Amino acid sequence: MVLLLDEAEYGGVTQHNMKPFRQFPQSSKPNIRFVLTDIDDTLTINGRLPAEVFTAMEILQKKGIRVIPITGRPAGWCDHIARMWPVDGVVGENGAFYFRYDEDRKKMRRRYFASEKRRQENHRKLEALKHDILQKVPGSNISADQVYREADLAIDFCEDVPSLTQNAIEEIVRLFTQAGAQAKISSIHVNGWFGDYDKLTMTKIFFEDVFELSLDLYKDRFVYVGDSPNDCPMFAFFPNSVGVANILDFRGRLDFEPAWITTKPGGFGFAEMAEILLSR
Repeated sequence: MVLLLDEAEYGGVTQHNMKPFRQFPQSSKPNIRFVLTDIDDTLTINGRLPAEVFTAMEILQKKGIRVIPITGRPAGWCDHIARMWPVDGVVGENGAFYFRYDEDRKKMRRRYFASEKRRQENHRKLEALKHDILQKVPGSNISADQVYREADLAIDFCEDVPSLTQNAIEEIVRLFTQAGAQAKISSIHVNGWFGDYDKLTMTKIFFEDVFELSLDLYKDRFVYVGDSPNDCPMFAFFPNSVGVANILDFRGRLDFEPAWITTKPGGFGFAEMAEILLSR
């Protein structure tokens, strides 16, 4: 059973600066050509992808709005997503790469931020760091999807392990940064990697490569949907950024809030956003 939380249960929209997405201006809707979205707890509910979400993505695509997931999930998952979901590409492992499947040529297009040699060097450093983190943060574990990753290390703090305390999560981040790695907190993992990139960096590369489009010039054509601190660079960049309702779980821990918020959490919030966006 999935519990749907209303605005009152989430504290109401008056206690933060995000506006309810149902007030998104009618005049702005025809300008939106792309929906970018996180996956975990943005498209999912309790770790599952509701049928409403898949239907919403299909309808958006049929209406000429391209959907591109921007996720921390691994390369193995992203290959499947790019091939089999109603999407126009995917940015994965928090910006380590993008994949786009060319249906006409039956070929996957892959671009990585770092060279294969550099990725191998970084992998060795992450392996050493993995053992240090697991030893120093009791209860933490490697994410179940780590075997499918090519560029980062994902430390599970609540997906398949009992939830860690906020202090423990912050200690994982500290150990990553102390080693010179970047670290981002999602709703389920702390992701760490070596390299000067994030979700926004690779999203810009994706649109320059695939659509010959500068995000800096056309950011008003996009909606970005997310739910957690690792989405903050995207929230800060896109004026039409949207948080699904469960983003309020991170109140006080966001470097930048989205402009808008849905009344429903996770995938139901995404479906709500799509329905409102397509309403005329």
